[in-house]
Amino acid sequence: MAQRFLPWLGLAFLLWLLYLLGPILSPFLIAGVLAYLGNPLVTRLQRWHIGRSVGTTLVFLLAIFLVAAIVIALLPVVRAQTLIAINYIRQYAELLQSQWLPEISQRFGIPLDTQTLTAYASKNASKLTHWASNSLQVALISGSGVLSILMNFLLIPVITFYLMRDWPHLLRRIDELIPRQRLVLVRQLAADSNQMLMAFLRGQLLDMLALGSTYAIGLSVVGLKTALLIGLLSGLLSFVPYLGFASGILIASLAMYIQGGAFLSIVEVWVVYGIGQILESTLFIPILVGDRIGLHPVLVIFAVLAGGQLFGFVGLLIALPVTAILLALLRHAHRWYLRSRSYGAEMPVEN
Repeated sequence: MAQRFLPWLGLAFLLWLLYLLGPILSPFLIAGVLAYLGNPLVTRLQRWHIGRSVGTTLVFLLAIFLVAAIVIALLPVVRAQTLIAINYIRQYAELLQSQWLPEISQRFGIPLDTQTLTAYASKNASKLTHWASNSLQVALISGSGVLSILMNFLLIPVITFYLMRDWPHLLRRIDELIPRQRLVLVRQLAADSNQMLMAFLRGQLLDMLALGSTYAIGLSVVGLKTALLIGLLSGLLSFVPYLGFASGILIASLAMYIQGGAFLSIVEVWVVYGIGQILESTLFIPILVGDRIGLHPVLVIFAVLAGGQLFGFVGLLIALPVTAILLALLRHAHRWYLRSRSYGAEMPVEN
């Protein structure tokens, strides 16, 4: 009887350990994802009689070259558009103070003038200072300080290299721990989970790249000066359904309002994001992702929020991959249930 609960106790212990070690796990998880994505290419090089260490080095150098080339190509444009965006933020503040707040105050009868806001800030200055100091202390303690971020940035390539090189060895060690009577079943579940996870990660990355490029090109066509910056941000945030769309269209509309001040130019921004959504649903998702994943948008949003609530930043990193794996396992459980006596029917034949 005790042996039945042993795997569940082990799983509970791992979740508890993950919660405790959350602040230091981020570089390892990011490196694990990168090594997982690079492993198939290293394995293919092995088939060409290239050693694992040499193949890992070649893939690693290729990835560094591509990242460096992209950064060198985009850095001047991103830097210039960032300066423009900072200037836009200053103009937002001026408009907020001179036009928007007085208009809201007059329309709704709420005292939102500068003097009122300044008095409120002065009155609550001690609370704000206390909150800011506590936030800074928590940030430093949790490992998200500047030094920790720099160390993580340096650790990720090193951990990625060793994980990618030793990936088959690590899998063999895990395989040796599986009970022999469950080996076939576990291998089948692992293979299905691997197929689901790889399809999800590749499809999601390609979809983010395609959406970001579409938004950047479209906003450039309509004349927005910060098109590349906002397009990249929209694509990056699109891993959560509608988050990239909502944040991007809001920021782009405000930027276009500051830049041109005409309602027609803002409509052009809305048209760009509408075209992006149409392309995603009719072209990007069917071609790049397909029907292999089947993660409903509501499930994705719930997974991201739940992961962040339970495990912080680490939870945000692992929420969607873990959900993809669980979905693959649930599909097996669903088939077993349809064959079980509890369901009371034969397994339907799949076309």
